[in-house]
Amino acid sequence: MISRYKPSPGSTMSLAFCGNENNSVAYNVDGGVLNNGCFLDALNVVPHVFLLFITFPILFIGWGSQSSKVHIHHSTWLHFPGHNLRWLLTFVLLFILVCEIAEGIVSDGYVYQSLHLHLYMPAGLAFMAGITSIVYYHNIETSNFPKLLLALLIYWVLAFIMKTIKFAKYTEHGIGPRQLRYCITGLLVLLYGLLLAVEINVILGRRYMCFANPTEVKPPEDLQDLGVRFLQPFVNLLSKATYWWMNTFITSAHRRPIDLKVIGKLPIAMRALTNYIKLRKAFEDQKGTAPQGPKWIWQALRKAFGRPLILSITFRFLADLLGFAGPLCISGIVHHISKDNRTIQQLLGIYFISSKEFLENAYVLAVLLFFALLLQRTFLQASYYVAIETGINLRGAIQTKIYNKIMRLCTSNMSMGELTVAQICNLVAIDTNQLMWFFFLCPNLWAMPVQIIVGVILLYYLLGISALIGATVIAVLAPVQYFVATKLSQTQKSTLEYSSERLKKTNELLRGIKLLKLYAWEHIFCDSVEETRGKELTSLQAFALYTSISSMTLCCSVPPLILQTFVVHVHISEDADLSPAVAFASLSLFHILVTPLFLLSSVVRSTVKALVSVQKLSEFFSSDEIGDEQEPRAMLTSGSSNHNQNRYQAVVKANLCLTCLLPEPASHFQITCGYFTWTDGPPTLSNVDIKIPFGKLTMIVGQVGCGKSSLLLAALGEMQRVSGTVTWNSLTPLHVLSISGRKRGAVAYASQKPWMLNATVVENITFEMPMIKSRYKAVVEACSLQPDIDILPQGDQTEIGERGIILSGGQKQRISVARALYQQTNVVFLDDPFSALDIHLSDHLMQDGILKLLREEKRTVVLVTHKLQYLPHADWIIAMKDGTIQTEGTLKDIQNSEPDLFDQWKTLMHRQDQEFETETVAESMTDLERKNLRRAMYSREAARTEEDDEEESVESDDDDNLSQVMRQRATIPWRSCGTYLSSAGFLLLGLLLLSQLLKHSLMVAIDYWLAHWTSASVMSSIKRLSVLQDCGFSHSWYLSVFSVLCCLGIVLCLATSVAVEWTGLKVAKELHQNLLNKIILAPMRLFETTPLGSILNRFSTDTNTIDQHIPTTLECLSRSTLLCVSALGVISYVTPVFLFALLPLAVTCYFIQKYFRVASRDLQQLEDSTQLPLLSHFSETVEGLTTIRALRYEPRFRQRLLQFTDANNIASLFLTAANRWLEVRMVSNYMNWMVRNLADMEVQLGSVKRINGLLKTEPENYEGLLTVSQVPDGWPREGEIKIQNLSVRYDTTLKPVLKNVNAHVSPGQKVGICGRTGSGKSSFSLAFFRMVDMFEGRIVIDNIDISKLPLQTLRSRLSIILQDPILFSGTIRFNLDPEMKATDEMLWEALEIAQLKPVVKSLPGGLDATVTEGGENFSQGQRQLFCLARAFVRKSSILIMDEATASIDMATESILQKVVMTAFADRTVVTIAHRVHTILNADLVIVMKRGIILEYDRPQALLEKEDSVFASFVRADK
Repeated sequence: MISRYKPSPGSTMSLAFCGNENNSVAYNVDGGVLNNGCFLDALNVVPHVFLLFITFPILFIGWGSQSSKVHIHHSTWLHFPGHNLRWLLTFVLLFILVCEIAEGIVSDGYVYQSLHLHLYMPAGLAFMAGITSIVYYHNIETSNFPKLLLALLIYWVLAFIMKTIKFAKYTEHGIGPRQLRYCITGLLVLLYGLLLAVEINVILGRRYMCFANPTEVKPPEDLQDLGVRFLQPFVNLLSKATYWWMNTFITSAHRRPIDLKVIGKLPIAMRALTNYIKLRKAFEDQKGTAPQGPKWIWQALRKAFGRPLILSITFRFLADLLGFAGPLCISGIVHHISKDNRTIQQLLGIYFISSKEFLENAYVLAVLLFFALLLQRTFLQASYYVAIETGINLRGAIQTKIYNKIMRLCTSNMSMGELTVAQICNLVAIDTNQLMWFFFLCPNLWAMPVQIIVGVILLYYLLGISALIGATVIAVLAPVQYFVATKLSQTQKSTLEYSSERLKKTNELLRGIKLLKLYAWEHIFCDSVEETRGKELTSLQAFALYTSISSMTLCCSVPPLILQTFVVHVHISEDADLSPAVAFASLSLFHILVTPLFLLSSVVRSTVKALVSVQKLSEFFSSDEIGDEQEPRAMLTSGSSNHNQNRYQAVVKANLCLTCLLPEPASHFQITCGYFTWTDGPPTLSNVDIKIPFGKLTMIVGQVGCGKSSLLLAALGEMQRVSGTVTWNSLTPLHVLSISGRKRGAVAYASQKPWMLNATVVENITFEMPMIKSRYKAVVEACSLQPDIDILPQGDQTEIGERGIILSGGQKQRISVARALYQQTNVVFLDDPFSALDIHLSDHLMQDGILKLLREEKRTVVLVTHKLQYLPHADWIIAMKDGTIQTEGTLKDIQNSEPDLFDQWKTLMHRQDQEFETETVAESMTDLERKNLRRAMYSREAARTEEDDEEESVESDDDDNLSQVMRQRATIPWRSCGTYLSSAGFLLLGLLLLSQLLKHSLMVAIDYWLAHWTSASVMSSIKRLSVLQDCGFSHSWYLSVFSVLCCLGIVLCLATSVAVEWTGLKVAKELHQNLLNKIILAPMRLFETTPLGSILNRFSTDTNTIDQHIPTTLECLSRSTLLCVSALGVISYVTPVFLFALLPLAVTCYFIQKYFRVASRDLQQLEDSTQLPLLSHFSETVEGLTTIRALRYEPRFRQRLLQFTDANNIASLFLTAANRWLEVRMVSNYMNWMVRNLADMEVQLGSVKRINGLLKTEPENYEGLLTVSQVPDGWPREGEIKIQNLSVRYDTTLKPVLKNVNAHVSPGQKVGICGRTGSGKSSFSLAFFRMVDMFEGRIVIDNIDISKLPLQTLRSRLSIILQDPILFSGTIRFNLDPEMKATDEMLWEALEIAQLKPVVKSLPGGLDATVTEGGENFSQGQRQLFCLARAFVRKSSILIMDEATASIDMATESILQKVVMTAFADRTVVTIAHRVHTILNADLVIVMKRGIILEYDRPQALLEKEDSVFASFVRADK
């Protein structure tokens, strides 16, 4: 029966289960109790009461009493069959039960005389039982006691039966789908039935009842590992959705810093190896189906990682659809809030309402809105997490694939500049991250069209045809946003290019800072960096402009859209509905529609970057590889001579002859008919026929650039083999095994350029081998490393930094050789190991290391050297010339077959015939004494320096306690924030604050005016109806004000964006300029005590953060903060009662942000810190690729790569989970972003703090007592040097390195300075340039005290050649004369003096030929010759040569010594001697020891003294 109820004012309500109205049909049981609705509801209470009573003792008495004593570790977790389905069904069940409760309350609300508890109390008990069931199940599952599930089985059976009876009775009495309660009951029958089926499935799966042998199942392998702490894949669905398992992790971060030990290991499915195997299989499945290229990579990525991406897209669809519930619920609440006529139906003695009437209830809509927003946030965060997790897994797989490709790369790709370390590091650091972020944003590609289509449909439902106006504007704005997005992508690309160029120049500046200061070229290179920085800032300005336009489009598009739409809406019809319900629902929909426009910019940029990255990866993966499959191929350019071509073709034909392939049993390996090349041009090595005997010492000699190092690399299989064979044999002649290329055994290889790991000294020496103390000690002794180890702060446990930054060239060389000696390989290749060592260290290494240690072990040693005095020790000698084998054999063989060559060697070595005939040198007492003397004289200078530094850096324990660290972590770095903002200037800062405040005030005003307008329109309509006459309502006034407000909003949005970007650019320009100026003016002490990588990071990572990240974060932080404040203010003004809820809400949010900020900052820093070792490992591998492959250590380095990758990935995953943890807990998106941006800002301000720390560096005193005009032109003309009582030190806190030195050098004299390592020779040379602190005495050059000269003037008038050859990328002309003052004739003359004219003439471009980074396209010796030529170009009156011929063969060195003596005959030359015999012809010799002058005289006079130290040096040099 249907009736219309209108409550009487005086009616009273009483409490009864079935109600207590007079004549109530609820108690009528004439038709049987099952036909009474109240009884049916009472019957349905039984199952829920049963479950609550059964589970109470188990939950609260069993587990509850032990919860404080026993912690169930996750290693016992086990998901029963149907785990996820059970949780999903339970969530749906609880939602339906909430609807049933709400329906009962609403139904009961129609009757005010009585409260019918049976309408909602059974549903309430069912809700409690549903929660209890899932809590009970969770405890059983984590404890692995499936037998206790019997209680749930009984419960589901009872509940299903009771609901089925109720549903059947409803159907019997004609209650159908039009009644909401009927639909709810049917759904509950279905859900209880499904849950019963899930329970039965558990019985069948685990066989815990009704079966004789239950199934025993162990937890996953991950959970059995106590080190796995990332539990997202293993926790239940509720914990996954809310990240509840992160609670302990987040809160504990406030008590203890997060490190790798805290976050543990990755689950197996997320490890880099697992995902790499998945990706490799996807690539292998495509073989033969698609050509290798970008498309090939995309298809593999789709196949390997497409499935979780589809899941993410599905979650995103659900979230976006639920997002539209907000506008609809708001419209319904506002529209139906005042409705009071209610129609109800009474059947079975109880009341029913329809679904339509239920959804028209404002309270129901409010509850639905709450659940919709909750579910939307849950699905959105789930989408984000799955997408980012997939991206991180993809990144790890791609990085592993890149690394495996590196291990197979051809060496020529690196040596010829086709691939650089920086390019490969960019692939790892940038391109893999671009792909990761593309996968994160990929769901937006599919979500944006759905949002737009659904939004337009709903707008049409609200506004009719006028909604199409808004849709049209959005359609017009989309191409604009696309244009802006493409421009942003282009400007970002150009910014990246300029940034890379600037970093390259900065890197070269820092690596060559000593040379630049000595030549007074720092300002030239500084200007070059500033020029590139200017281009970068111009590009950043364009980027800032487009960013401002994009931000303005996002912020300001909604008010104009509303304006245009409402103007059309109110003018189409006079009766147009412009109520608050329509207006604010439309406003909410327009905000949703604008979101895809904002995302379009990010998605387009990310897509373009991903396409570019895949293209780069495709090119990299298609690079040439090294391997057995490489076929011999002939390559000759048209420019080769006919003679060479004919000989070459003959050799190729001879290659087919099998007899050439048969090795002699006595050789360890041999090369037959070998032609090798680095590029597709003429062979670098031609007609190579050599054999290396077993267990013997083979020496390879020849002039600079003749191909000695290339020969070693060809034997290792690193060069492209054009023709011929490389044959490696087994250890014994009885088992000759012909092996080519990659199948050879391990070879210990020490390259010409020492390769260092960023690890400890001991790890660099042992190099993945187990520690054998006796062997280690012998190797350290042989390489004279113990004195160096003693002076290091932590001995051999000292971290040597990236590329061995804290070590000298000689120390790096000896550690590299020690590594080769320590390895237990049968073959040892040493490429010029003496180049950076003085004669004493060289002798010691030769005697104890090569002749003693290696020979005793019968190892095959191949030694490339320029030190011909060691030739008598060789068992076999290979002489090379111009890429060919000049001759080979024993020394006696060569003496007989090549007497001219032998005589040349003899002259260069200064040996007597009888000395050459001596094959071995016995260890004598003299040798032991010399060894002890070297050890005693070894400098302790560095030891004192390190000790002093250590004393300075030691802080008191009280200041470094954990509590203070924790307090600092919880504090916002306000000082760094002040530094950043103050760099912008007060004008920009004021503009920024004012524009932000005005913009947000205006946005509130727009919403207020819209509410006022719509309310006035509704009041006018009501008034018109009440007086029954047309009063008329004019919208023009409201439209005019609204238009003005919208226009002002657009202007202020643009002004705010521009102010933020301008502020960021101003700060970026100021900080970088100040930093660069401070660095180039800083004393050398800074560069000697600070790792180069640390300084470079200030110019790279920190500068990039200040350039691009801080402005964006600052803008987002200010916007979200002001939005929060304005929203709270408006709500509090409209609804004052909200202030009561504000306090607990504020307290909750405070603690959430407090814990999150600390954890987020730690995780961000951990992510950054774990990325550095990963990138360092890549760069180290590329630089040491030859050494790694020679030793066959590829598997070990791959394993380290996997460890570094997993460490970085788990930090990223925890950071992602922490962000999601915050998202699901914050009540507002604005508050969430405020906290997120605050945490990001704290981390990013660390860049400002680090740069500010360097800005406090005290610069060198570049000013002098004399001005530039007071210094005579052409000074110094004579070259007279007077050193008077000179004492110098490297820093005011350190002890002197030169003490009371006195000397006089006449004009044009040639002075030689010698002494053991650390005696002060180099400090002596640096004093001429004021590179050290001259705290006593003075140096007078041509009657001018150099301490009175401006530094720039002093250094520009002198010349120096350093031991380490430094070349800069650019041209040969630039490297010889960066100031561009010399003519071509002068440059060619310098090259001719340096023996380089033929080499440069043969290069394309001549003087303008390209020099790659570090001069890698030239040999070590050639680089040193270029440095000599550079000094000759300047032609100053004084030349200092600081061990400048260390890397040059003795023949070239002899020529150069003569050239220097003639070219600088009238000039003063000071030579720091590396080989003592080079200064025998000097006019004056100075012997130094521990910073004092030990001997000072003509060399002839010193040689005549038997007790002369100089004489002992000369004897030792022979």
